Order: sequence, then structure tokens, then C-alpha cells
Amino acid sequence: MRTLFSQLKGCIAFLGYVVNTLFWVIPIMVFSLVKLIPFAPLRTGCTHLLDFFASAWISVNGVIERVLHPVKIELSGDTQFSTKEWYMVIANHQSWVDILILQRVFNRKIPFLKFFLKQELIYVPVLGLAWWALDFPFMRRYSTEQLKKNPKLKGKDIEITRKACAKFKTKPVSVMNFVEGTRFTQQKFHKQNSPFQHLLKPKAGGMAFALSAMGEQIHKLVDVAIYYPGKVPSFWDLLTGKLPKVKVHIKVSDIEPSMRGDYMADREFKIRFQEKLNDIWVEKDNVISQLADQTDKE
Repeated sequence: MRTLFSQLKGCIAFLGYVVNTLFWVIPIMVFSLVKLIPFAPLRTGCTHLLDFFASAWISVNGVIERVLHPVKIELSGDTQFSTKEWYMVIANHQSWVDILILQRVFNRKIPFLKFFLKQELIYVPVLGLAWWALDFPFMRRYSTEQLKKNPKLKGKDIEITRKACAKFKTKPVSVMNFVEGTRFTQQKFHKQNSPFQHLLKPKAGGMAFALSAMGEQIHKLVDVAIYYPGKVPSFWDLLTGKLPKVKVHIKVSDIEPSMRGDYMADREFKIRFQEKLNDIWVEKDNVISQLADQTDKE
């Protein structure tokens, strides 16, 4: 009977999320079209309004969660933020639930989280327009083979993304990056022969590329360690109340000048950046071990 009740609550919660999403997607799409009008003050006003809609969507999702499947989030580390600051947010990645946890933790505390997307995704029906309207930066990266065939493309990817990020000079932003590049699984962990206990190897290229494209506009790094006591939850586990608690540790630091450079062309910088990110990952791995030990003692 208890299992049936939890399944029923999960279905109601899912329906609530769908209705909430449909409710907010309408004004987002309407003002996405308005934002296409090439008039700077109008576009600026739409940008602020669209971010408000997106944050409101997250807030209502939070109400649904608290009513139907409450999750206790135990926060540790740095908890002081500003909506007027520019942030690069990095985190370990285990489940799509990570995104919902990050949204709940940071909603209205820092600027709305945005993800770097591949240039091709702008052509996805409906969503591409919404991502563009919400100022998700689109990036284009050229492979080594493409650069060999056409050397003139060298540096073009950075320039394209830098132009896409130019709008962030006047409006604070939070850029989200899962630097492992994929969700953690034991199979991937063993295939990589990862040197860590809880993490996959970090991929430095995407983060270095993003920092280079953003220039001096973004100067705070938010490093997040997410630990799920017990098994890593699926979205359905979340909806059915099988995720009672999550532990989240946050460290905020300045982005050092040494972390900015040409990752593709400067070999010395590439090595230094990889070493720096690896140091961050070693510390994150230790933090997750500490969170696990605390859970065992509780």
C-alpha cells in the first residue's frame, strides 16, 4: 500500500511539473519572439523578464517538491552569494537530479544558471529559440582535423563564443559546467581507470574554452560537491520520495589569472590548467569522502 501511495504521489508530482512547465513556456516563447525585434532597450527588458519567468518556474517546482516529495538538502561550505556577481559553477555529475538540486540551491541567490550549448542546438524547434532568448551561450568548436584542413579557422571558435557572451558584460550571469563531461557510472569509472574514489576524470578543455570566451567578465568559481547517501537517485526516485536527503558542499574562490589562456595553442598553459583542475578534483574527491564518512556516523 505504501509503495502504491508513493507511486501515485510520483505521478501527481510529474503532472505538476508538466503543468508548471507548460504554464511558463508560453510567456517565455511569446517574449522570445518579441526579443527578435532589433531594438536594444526592448531586448534588454525582455532578457530580465525572461530570467524572471525561468526563476519563477524553478520556484514553483520547489513548491511541488516540498508538498509532494520533500528533499532535505544539507549545505556546507560557502553559502554567501550575490545576484550581482559573475560565476562559473562546476559540479560532479551523477544523475539528472543534479540539475534540479543545483537549481534549488542557487535559485534567486546567484544569476540564473546557464549552460554552454553546441551551436547546432540553436536549430532545435521551440527549445532553440527559448535557449537563445534566455541567453544560453552557443559555442562552436573545431576539431584538430578541421583546423589542419583550414588553418584560417584557428581562433574562430573562441571569437564566435566570445561574441555570444558579449551580452554578459552588462548583466551578471552564472555559467554551469559539468567538467566530467558525462554522468558517473561504475562502468565508466572502471573504463577510465579513474584515479579518484568518487569521480570521473575532469575534462579541462570545455572549462578552459568557456573561461577564455568569457574573458575578464567572470571572476568567481563555485565548486560544488554533491553526495547522495545510499544509491544515486533517478528522476522517478526523486518524484516518489526515495530521496530524503542530499549533501551539498560549496566552495567559492577567485578565478586566478593563470586559468585564462589559449588552451588549444599554448601547450604550457594547457598543462598548467589541467594540473589546476586536477587539484580541484582531488579536493572534491576528499570532500565527498568526508560527506560519506559523516553519513556513516549518523
